[in-house]
Amino acid sequence: MQLGNYALGEWVLGTGKTASLVHAVTGEVIGEASSGGIDFAAMADYARTVGGPAMRRLTFHQRAAMLKAMAVYLMERKETFYALSAATGATRSDSWVDIEGGIATFFAYSSRGRREFPNETFHVEGPTEPLSKGGSFVGRHICVPLEGVAIHINAFNFPVWGMLEKLAPALLAGVPCIVKPATATSYLTELVFRAMVDAKIFPAGAIQLICGSAGDLLDHVTEQDSVAFTGSAATGQMLKANPAILKHSVRFNMEADSLNCSILGPDATPGTEEFDLFIKEVVREMTTKAGQKCTAIRRTIVPAGLEEAVVKALSARLAKTVIGDPSVDGVRMGPLATRGQVRDVGDAASRIRAGAELVYGGGDFEVVGADREKGSFFGPQLMVCSDPFTRDEPHDIEAFGPVNTIMAYRDLSEAVALARRGKGSLCGSLVTHDPKVARDVILGVAPYHGRLLVLDRTSAKESTGHGSPLPNLVHGGPGRAGGGEEMGGARGVMHYMQRAAVQGSPSMLTAVTREWTKGAEAHTDAVHPFRKTFDELEVGDTIITGTRTITLEDVVKFAELSGDKFYAHMNDEEARSNGVFTGRVAHGYFIVSAAAGLFVDPALGPVLANYGLENLRFTKPVYPGDTIKVQLTVKRKTAKDPREGEIPQGVVEWDVEVRNQDEEPVAVYSILTLVRRN
Repeated sequence: MQLGNYALGEWVLGTGKTASLVHAVTGEVIGEASSGGIDFAAMADYARTVGGPAMRRLTFHQRAAMLKAMAVYLMERKETFYALSAATGATRSDSWVDIEGGIATFFAYSSRGRREFPNETFHVEGPTEPLSKGGSFVGRHICVPLEGVAIHINAFNFPVWGMLEKLAPALLAGVPCIVKPATATSYLTELVFRAMVDAKIFPAGAIQLICGSAGDLLDHVTEQDSVAFTGSAATGQMLKANPAILKHSVRFNMEADSLNCSILGPDATPGTEEFDLFIKEVVREMTTKAGQKCTAIRRTIVPAGLEEAVVKALSARLAKTVIGDPSVDGVRMGPLATRGQVRDVGDAASRIRAGAELVYGGGDFEVVGADREKGSFFGPQLMVCSDPFTRDEPHDIEAFGPVNTIMAYRDLSEAVALARRGKGSLCGSLVTHDPKVARDVILGVAPYHGRLLVLDRTSAKESTGHGSPLPNLVHGGPGRAGGGEEMGGARGVMHYMQRAAVQGSPSMLTAVTREWTKGAEAHTDAVHPFRKTFDELEVGDTIITGTRTITLEDVVKFAELSGDKFYAHMNDEEARSNGVFTGRVAHGYFIVSAAAGLFVDPALGPVLANYGLENLRFTKPVYPGDTIKVQLTVKRKTAKDPREGEIPQGVVEWDVEVRNQDEEPVAVYSILTLVRRN
């Protein structure tokens, strides 16, 4: 069977020389891959001219809905993916991380797209920046999709998750993608990709696939394109140096394999819950995916004097790990992905042993349900480096498999120094129940890590573990780890967008952003805005209310009703004595309530409910005798996705400014209301 390439809206077979795809357990050839004859320049142009415009016409909410629909579609077919995933050597739990973890990124970004982005084709970021004394010249930042193609070059170890975790933020941003999986396990990527094409959820040109070499694809990039790479640092640096990438300043995000570490805190001695958690976590990271994870623990850093106890505990747990065919009951660790990986890992482990002593593994090991010589099996190896400050091997050489080196520290400063010798890692972990240890270590190692886990008895039950990247947190790291970031919630989406600073008058910026900017022209008419439906309301619709004079009786009654009898509201002399107030002051929350009494139209109408209050600031005290009024303005409108049985509605954000008799703002905030649509 030859894998297909999905290019220019069609499945096509590559020509010429093919690469053999091998079953990791049996060693049998299960397919071939080739991208020969593919016009890569045409693929990039098709993405830019067909996929890009179609994606940019959609709003964030529409793109989010597509991600959710695709996630549901893929989840319904997950067992088909699991069946083929076994050929990569993955156990069921390994495949769960790859398959369902990958699909979960679509669900996560769908949710974020609806919650954190507007129902617009662009995003307005941050507050209005005042640029002039009189307020007639202001600035905003807007983020718009890049008008090129996102090229994703993925690693062999997670053929599903690696693809979907990059696709999710790019597609939500509105950018079409070309996916290039690692050839060795591309058969699983192709199967999932075929399902996405069959679903017919994404517009034409939104996604394309290359199974085989990427050829001269990177030679055709432009200033609007981006490249995201996952793999070895050497390959990433070679790709990043492509002349076209340098010439056009193409965004290049690299996530490279790194020498991640786990640190055992000085309080986590044998017999503590933390010691047991540490041993379990290190072994899990060595054996999950047979150690073929860019986030796996490669260096185990422990207090001096505990080396022997740690070696004994790790060895005992590793000895219970059953290696073999993942389809056999009881097998907990499968093979590496290919025989080539067996050679590479073995060679790297031998080079590490030049600076460390092998204390577990390295010889014969039993394989259950498979032929060790035909499959790509590699047994766990544990080493101890007795002088980690003079030996470079454990800090410079990564064996991309179940290989780990133990090293000792005498104090926390040494633990931090050893962690930093990795020269940049995707993640690190610390197992301790001591908050001071956690603070000192985390602040010491943070500049060298993309993500840090503090594990103890409190978080253990719900912790996702050392090596699990999550869509709401950044995945990447400095230095050796590539210097890039992926996912991280909304941050990942911004990688595929251009941030532009827009300057002008408040009215001009309101017209551009469709979000009311303070100082812009306001629209007032005889109809109260609460009498208008969502569709009838316009950004800038404004009402200026009548006035209300705040009395001492108001303050006393609110104190009794709310129970808030803070001295500044109840005692004139004590209020003056604190140096902030000139006398007894009204409750801030009473002012908010009184403001609502001024601007609310009480009769049944299109406004369905108060949805929330945001960014409340009390800017000036209100004293008994002061008079307030309110300016209420439609700031932003967001149509909600209709749900079955629900009244069609949208969220209206209102800018609220409460002023005193001197026209000074005393409270500013936003309120959100649910408003019926036509």
